[in-house]
Amino acid sequence: MSPRARVAPVPPAFTVAEVLRVGLPDYTREHHLPPQHWRVLRAIMACRTPQLGGHLYQCGNCAEQKFVPHSCRNRHCPTCQGANGYAWMQEQADLLLPIPYFHIVFTLPHALNPLIRQNPSACYDLLFASASKTLLEFGRRELEAQLGVTSVLHTWSQSLMGHYHLHCIVTGGGLREDGSWASTPPHWLFPVHALSAMFRGKFRAGLLRLYQDGALEFHGQQKAFEAPTAFAEFLHEATHKK
Repeated sequence: MSPRARVAPVPPAFTVAEVLRVGLPDYTREHHLPPQHWRVLRAIMACRTPQLGGHLYQCGNCAEQKFVPHSCRNRHCPTCQGANGYAWMQEQADLLLPIPYFHIVFTLPHALNPLIRQNPSACYDLLFASASKTLLEFGRRELEAQLGVTSVLHTWSQSLMGHYHLHCIVTGGGLREDGSWASTPPHWLFPVHALSAMFRGKFRAGLLRLYQDGALEFHGQQKAFEAPTAFAEFLHEATHKK
């Protein structure tokens, strides 16, 4: 397969730091943020500003000066990690096979948002596990093959409201145990309603196990759902919809 042409990314019209400087003061008047979130946000807003200083370089021939501001180097900063993200994207593109790929999104109901915000690590792990197990089981059942899946977590919507979902790029087929390739039609992978039902069942069962194991925390208004009966009702209301 011939290597793909590499196109330089287009700079965004606004940076995340610029958006945060404008919108964060109003947001924090109504929302409480954990200390670790504040550390990340402060680093992003200070990135490449006089607050962090910089280096002044001068040309030895023409004496022209150029100031290079310091970066925050935070792993969450899109400005600092932009080059790394672009390099990662190119590496993934170089691994693409000459087959169809499918984009599947697994979304959690918004009724779970407060619980997820208080238990992000456990709920994110469960989201990845539930989605991947659903896809892999369908691959084994429908194709008798092992699918390839790349998953990326998104935690907000375009309006920057809480919206927890997983974007999955799935191979249009997979490897059988004998090493042969099981292909799918170019425009069809699996029935979406069947995928949804299995994913919903796995996530709901996993969330119940986390509760039974004492792995979930309940604070503030969520304290009302800590009792077994209240949690059972909450889980049913949040996950019974398609």
